[in-house]
Amino acid sequence: MDELRAISTFIKAAELGSFNKVAEAQGTTPQAVSKTIRQFEQHLGVRLFHRTTRNSSLTEEGQRLLDSIKPSLDGVVGALARARSAAREDEGTIRVAASGSMGRRILMPLLAEFQLIYSNIQIDLIQEDGFSDLVHDRIDVGFRGGNPPDAQIVSRRLFPVQQIVCATPGYLARHGTPRTLHDLQAHRCTAYRQPGSGRPMAWEFEIDGDTVFRHVTPVLLSNDPDTEVHAVLAGIGIGQIDSINATAAIRAGLLKPLLADYISERMGFHLYFPQRSEMPGRVRHFVDFIVARLLDSQQFYLSPVELRV
Repeated sequence: MDELRAISTFIKAAELGSFNKVAEAQGTTPQAVSKTIRQFEQHLGVRLFHRTTRNSSLTEEGQRLLDSIKPSLDGVVGALARARSAAREDEGTIRVAASGSMGRRILMPLLAEFQLIYSNIQIDLIQEDGFSDLVHDRIDVGFRGGNPPDAQIVSRRLFPVQQIVCATPGYLARHGTPRTLHDLQAHRCTAYRQPGSGRPMAWEFEIDGDTVFRHVTPVLLSNDPDTEVHAVLAGIGIGQIDSINATAAIRAGLLKPLLADYISERMGFHLYFPQRSEMPGRVRHFVDFIVARLLDSQQFYLSPVELRV
């Protein structure tokens, strides 16, 4: 016998208290409902209903069975309903958090492409350089360049972020090209101001597999990554620029990478989202789309050959 159908008919009969009403709800006959219940009782070896001409009521054994199986069946029905709903969730709003520069350079072209595919999904983009509180700010998906998020969230590193020392060809023609880390002391350098302490962020290098930090005396200090990039492009000095901001300018010949033997790839570009058992369909579409476009992407990563131009 079809146990699932028999269980469903049993629960419906217990709820409605009448085989006739069950037949109406299922689009069948009272005789068919009665036959299903009778076969189910025979299958279990226990009587489930007291029957009268017009109504039916549960026996003690029937009530115990109902109490045991209804929560489980409700869970299955709910799971199926949520799956159907998720399959249709190609509309609504996704709240996305990212820093200003990364939102402009990395995400904006992808958001345009995503909305060509899912035209009924809106993006609410929150651009902050700090780490967003996903729960408090109701963020669905966040992006972060640098160290991985350390909160209780799901995080995935999409690609490494290189720390590239670079300068314009014009600056190097006027001041010479540093060949060693020690040579940087004789050059004009730029630096990024740490948001928390306000102090210049040390430059970082990889030496024999270890990450080593060196402080420079900046001729220009800024708390905005884009401003530091523009300062280096203007020839003000040498900067250590992350590959997200430096790659396009280096490939265009506007900047020249330096000290390629010491480039650190410790940091990365991370996608993160809250831990949840059921992700809305529109958010799942977005996460899958981003991973497909950015996982191990070479768009913001310079090969060893490119670093030695």
